[in-house]
Amino acid sequence: MKPKITILLFSMLTIISGCKKNNLDAIAFPSEKTDKYLFENYNGDTELTLPNTYSVSSDKIHELSFISHSSEDGNDYTIYGVYIGDLSTIATDTIIIYCHGQANNMDYYWSRAKLLAFTGGKHRYGVLMMDYRGYGKSEGEPTETGLYEDVEAACLWLKNKGVNAENTIIYGFSLGTVPATKIAADFASFKPSKLILESPMASVDNLAQESTIINFSAKFLSTLEFNNAEKIKSVQQPFCWFHGKEDDYVAISNGEIIFDNYQGIYKEAHRINGAKHGKNGVPETMGLENYLQTVYQFIIK
Repeated sequence: MKPKITILLFSMLTIISGCKKNNLDAIAFPSEKTDKYLFENYNGDTELTLPNTYSVSSDKIHELSFISHSSEDGNDYTIYGVYIGDLSTIATDTIIIYCHGQANNMDYYWSRAKLLAFTGGKHRYGVLMMDYRGYGKSEGEPTETGLYEDVEAACLWLKNKGVNAENTIIYGFSLGTVPATKIAADFASFKPSKLILESPMASVDNLAQESTIINFSAKFLSTLEFNNAEKIKSVQQPFCWFHGKEDDYVAISNGEIIFDNYQGIYKEAHRINGAKHGKNGVPETMGLENYLQTVYQFIIK
């Protein structure tokens, strides 16, 4: 299952059923709960299918959990994640923090995360992925503020393991670009050294204007902002942007706005001919090794 939720659908629901904003906001997070993560044993629906040459041994797969405090309701939530790599050397390793998209849970994005464990060669870098609150085994219900707090908590988990933020790169895909950009922009406690965004949205308001024939503000439909276009202005770290030219979910024009708004020290863009959003997306269309080499070259610059 790959939900494709657009602001056009939001507007139709608003007109037809008179839904409240908070109900519409919930549609933006089509999470799926689970009692157990399968990772390498997962054989359900996924956006990216990898050949067996990209398998990861069980001793490199570490399910983990940490606490994320909610500023909205004051509760502490247990958030689950997975670390791909060697925990005994985590304090000195370079680590990619992977923020996944809006659908399902970590199993659905497992192939994308473990592919990054082959950047520059197998297990050159560690990879940390987490399920936002309300996804997978993570407690709570997803919210925009929750996204930020959960990824911040993941970063602090790394910090508590002795990891230096200078040795981390934060990578966001689709919905995951929202917390990734905010962390890179203004999380002073742990600011990753580089930012990679794949298929980012400029903002909910921009999606609303692109997805309907009527020019209006998304504030009529949703409390969500997801304002990458504004947050990117505060990012000073090197920035790499991937986007499919045939993205059928988040049009490449969204990424162009973000790329133009970036005011930091270095940026590079990879506009991929023929690539869509999820299936037949950027890694597949570029070719897996070409994609990995591109990520690697950006990291070592």
